[in-house]
Amino acid sequence: MSDTLISQRFRNFLPVVVDVETGGFNSAKDALLEVAATFVNYDEHGHLHLVDTLHYHVKPFADANIDPESLKITGIDPYHPLRPAWDEAKVAEKLFGAIRTYQKQQGCSRTILVGHNAQFDLGFINALAERTNYQRNPFHPFSALDTVSLGALAYGQTVLARIAQYAGFEYDSKQAHGAKYDTELTAKIFCHIVNTWHDKVGALIKP
Repeated sequence: MSDTLISQRFRNFLPVVVDVETGGFNSAKDALLEVAATFVNYDEHGHLHLVDTLHYHVKPFADANIDPESLKITGIDPYHPLRPAWDEAKVAEKLFGAIRTYQKQQGCSRTILVGHNAQFDLGFINALAERTNYQRNPFHPFSALDTVSLGALAYGQTVLARIAQYAGFEYDSKQAHGAKYDTELTAKIFCHIVNTWHDKVGALIKP
């Protein structure tokens, strides 16, 4: 099995699963509060699986809007004195730097974001890069892979909890809306659907 099989499978793109927790729906004005990114890759059996997860708490940028209703959903207290949050510039450096390194290791030319309602997450990722003036954002600026669409195709479901149920994964509502939990569950679903396609339909590429 080639170490760079993943680069062949997704048009030379590296899929990285991302989830963000925010202070609202507007990526330009609302705070980014938490971000997680899960790497996936192929094992020796030719199945896609989770490799590692990056997880960061983020300090709201200056004058960021934070909707109290959003905090009720996420349970985040952005200004709690014990919250281990970094400012956006450090988060961008750590997150994008690690992704670029893994992308290079896998022989990929670009990273493509995988998410549940992926354009929402991509909007906040692009806004993070813009606000911090990060010049080498590894993510494709507008293309993404969405488990909403994949879930609708595979199971006739679009809600993450329902897709998880149909895919055979437990859904813990107490951990939901935490970036690390949500991104790892989304990654499991993404891998499961890709692997099921491989097993039932056949490989699109030769290893």
